[in-house]
Amino acid sequence: MGKYAFMLSLLLLLPVSFYSNAETPTVEQPTAPQLSTEKQKLLGLPVYIRILKEDKTLELFVKNQGGYKLVQSYPVCNYSGGLGPKHSQGDFKSPEGFYQVTMKSLNPNSKFYRSFNIGYPNQYDQAHGYTGKHLMVHGNCVSEGCYAMTDAQIAEIYQFIEYALVNGQPEVDINIFPFRMTDANMQRYSHSVHYEFWQQLKTGYDFFEKNRLPPTMVVNNGRYDLAPQGLLAHNQSQASGNPFAH
Repeated sequence: MGKYAFMLSLLLLLPVSFYSNAETPTVEQPTAPQLSTEKQKLLGLPVYIRILKEDKTLELFVKNQGGYKLVQSYPVCNYSGGLGPKHSQGDFKSPEGFYQVTMKSLNPNSKFYRSFNIGYPNQYDQAHGYTGKHLMVHGNCVSEGCYAMTDAQIAEIYQFIEYALVNGQPEVDINIFPFRMTDANMQRYSHSVHYEFWQQLKTGYDFFEKNRLPPTMVVNNGRYDLAPQGLLAHNQSQASGNPFAH
């Protein structure tokens, strides 16, 4: 019994911190990224986001000296449901189409670290009776219809969007495509049930590729169309030097 009594006395002499550290290990929280000097110089300029499902890529563009230039391509950690538009709440499908992010869309305290709501369902989705809510781009690398990034990636993307909005950009366009909408890729998917929808998306895709400015899209009779004023706004922006007009 003497040996057990001696061991018990040693345990009682251990500091309380020994027990607390053993029971509740410290969990490190993600921190905001340290941007390179080049990226820091771009904070506050207008931002455009493009997601390409097939490539699992999110592209961040910044408007600098005229058109939008690619700053960074990020691998999408996860998305759901394959190619094609989202139709209904609970179908675990990640959306495709033309969306906007505003200051109200941002959530710095998301359970997925950082998130921003893409604005689904938009006018097109509503015209077709599509349903769903809380469709985000967020961290934590888990998706049930959202576009999931790593925490480090979403922290950087979020920072660019937030700075642009604070600096006066009224909304950040986020365009989501099934793939790079080249003629060759369209031919590959010409037999898809989504082909007619993708032809509508291609109009906006081609506008950006040609002009390096986000397309202004409208919904007419349940279809996406390039707004006639889109090109006019582009020309006015070039003439006036207004960095937020498109």
